Amino acid sequence: MALRQETEQAGITLNYPAHHGIQSARMQRLLRLLVACILAVVVPSMFGYAAADASVTNAASASTKPTSTTTSKTASRTTQRQSDSSISMSIDSATPVVTASSGYHLQLTLQNTSSVATGDGTLTVAANALYTFVSRTDIQDWAQGQSRIPMTSQLSQIDVGNIAAHGTATVNVDVDASAEQLASITSWGPKPVRISYASASGSASASLHTFLTRSTDGLKTADTPAMNITVVQPLSSTSWQSNTTIVSNIVNAERSWLNSSSVADAIFTGTDAAKRERAESQLVAKHAKLQVVADPIYLQSMSIPTQTSAIAQPGMFDITGYAALDTPDAYQSAGVKSSDWDASASMATYRSAVGNTNATHTIIAWQGSGRWTRQALNIARQQGYSTVIATSGYDANTSGTVHTGKYVVPTDSGDVTVLTAQQELSGLAQGKATSNEADSETSDAGRLSRFVAQSAFYQMEQPYTSRNLLVCLKPGASTTLIDTLMSAVEQSTWLNLTDLNTLIASDAYLSGDETSDIVPQSSGITAASRKRLEAALSTFTASVRSLSQFKEHVLYSNPSSSPSASATASTSNSGDEQSLARHDASKVAENNAKGPSSWMTCLNSLQSRMGLLALSGNAAVIQRMGDAATGLSTTLLNNVSITPTDTVTVVSETASMPVTVTNANPYPVRVRVSSLTDSMEIVTSRYADVTVPAHGEAQVTFAIRVATSGSTTVHLTLLDRQGSTFSSAQTTTITSSLQISDKTGIAFIGVAFLLGVVGLWRQFHRKKDPDE
Repeated sequence: MALRQETEQAGITLNYPAHHGIQSARMQRLLRLLVACILAVVVPSMFGYAAADASVTNAASASTKPTSTTTSKTASRTTQRQSDSSISMSIDSATPVVTASSGYHLQLTLQNTSSVATGDGTLTVAANALYTFVSRTDIQDWAQGQSRIPMTSQLSQIDVGNIAAHGTATVNVDVDASAEQLASITSWGPKPVRISYASASGSASASLHTFLTRSTDGLKTADTPAMNITVVQPLSSTSWQSNTTIVSNIVNAERSWLNSSSVADAIFTGTDAAKRERAESQLVAKHAKLQVVADPIYLQSMSIPTQTSAIAQPGMFDITGYAALDTPDAYQSAGVKSSDWDASASMATYRSAVGNTNATHTIIAWQGSGRWTRQALNIARQQGYSTVIATSGYDANTSGTVHTGKYVVPTDSGDVTVLTAQQELSGLAQGKATSNEADSETSDAGRLSRFVAQSAFYQMEQPYTSRNLLVCLKPGASTTLIDTLMSAVEQSTWLNLTDLNTLIASDAYLSGDETSDIVPQSSGITAASRKRLEAALSTFTASVRSLSQFKEHVLYSNPSSSPSASATASTSNSGDEQSLARHDASKVAENNAKGPSSWMTCLNSLQSRMGLLALSGNAAVIQRMGDAATGLSTTLLNNVSITPTDTVTVVSETASMPVTVTNANPYPVRVRVSSLTDSMEIVTSRYADVTVPAHGEAQVTFAIRVATSGSTTVHLTLLDRQGSTFSSAQTTTITSSLQISDKTGIAFIGVAFLLGVVGLWRQFHRKKDPDE
């Protein structure tokens, strides 16, 4: 059944006959008579509606008066002028689906945003029980307050006390199921509701335009087939953070922590993880038709994995962002390989999470920060994903009737099934208003009322056409909000909840070449999203380089070098020596047998896991995982350090300066120490190579040469075996004070001796004066 034009739906058809002959004149007279008849019927009814609307505003409630309560949070009164008073209203809760027994209940918050009190006022809730929305424009205009629909039925009228300046008041509206106002609704579907507030002085007023949706329950109307709808919740986390205790155990090469399970445990979802997992499990148990697409890494982090309908890519890796950046080498450099997030990795992680190596599950790739362009779909297909979920980018500007959210798009690597979210319903479910002018959609309850009304309108639009709409919820959405939404959908008699497999198996709306105009041409990735991904790549690339520097040019992997032997020969501060002293030799032996290769493999896997989670594109996760990865590589390098050296005092031309290098890592390292002074007269030897045992220290000696008295600063730096600096530099001072024991002093003594001999010779050989 095709969608009719709005003019046709409204029943308006205009014919323009030709103006010639007697037949033409007769047609004109007939047309005038017809117009006169229409005006005779329509004009009085219009005035009647206006009168009815006015009477609704001022009249009392009908014979069955709804119960209502008003709770004012601020009851102070003022005698100031209220000319600048203004009120904002929001819907805290509402009955989304009205049945024969539910009644209609509202809770509203009124806020006085002005600096003066409102005085007493009145809240009126009115509806039009007989009105039927005929087009999308019609229902949207009402939501935006741009439609003049007469309100013929007053549901409730409540006195509201004074609301102080910047104060709030909570108003409860309860209309009993037996009330005449609800009984007058004889057809199912969405009905317009207007909520109005006005102060007695007329200085403050506000209104909301929302919907009351009547189900078929208790109505004597013909039922039409229910429209299929699939509601999907992505199960993932944006609270990833590192477990410092486990990371420390891995860095210290504790044998029991060097495995893949430790890598998974080293990153967790926060301190309230248990509470959140329990709420999610209860939600899934309560609503069996809620479809859950889970991040397998998130399932792996749960103590008891939640029941899921499908699994997504590991870490919700941003595949669409990957395609938009089109820099696969940058991802490789950041330590995230394509094999880390393909469908095989997803399945392997899921099997690890459920503890069953033979488990299988439906795998669906979830959309990231960009759209599913043909390039992105091709990459997804190459990675083993034959089905993807598009949360946006498809059907965004479609004005036709809603249809099954499924396309089959051909790519160079094979066909990809694209499950597309219905934009209006998904947006409302995710907390987005249909427009900024939709005054009642500023709250969850207001958006839920619109969601239910919109879904009913879609079913009424084409009641006999088989369709299956996909509604995608927001990652990390409140379980309470999802519970409320699912309860409303389950009560909607015009909707039939289905599962993902049913949607996947349904007929595609378009397939093959027909999809050429539907697939987005551009990624649509925002500048902010691109910047976040690029920042993550930069951070993790630097971390990978630091890990590689440590492994290749600092870590000493000579097979003939035994960490335990080195530690025994080192100072008493050695960790392994302490283990031996505690008779823990077996632990040391096991640690050594494991070897530095397994240790570095575990560290690289941990860094890669952090990068994978960060490249989901979430700003908070990028920050936390980036800091953790940087801290991991920095710790390894800073564990090799120069012990601060005391000031060296030199009293001769040559001397020596001892420098101690400490290694807090669990395996030996071999490095070079650089020494450089600020003076040309007081210098040291330039380099010294040293092998430092695990959890130990070693000492090197630099030769000092002094040409004059004075002092200078010595800069001590650690270099890897390629000559690149790492760790923190140290400085010390050399002070020179030359004494007579030096050659220069001896020369002075020799000259003095010669002068003394000459003086004595002259004294004994000089001629004396006669008077002397």
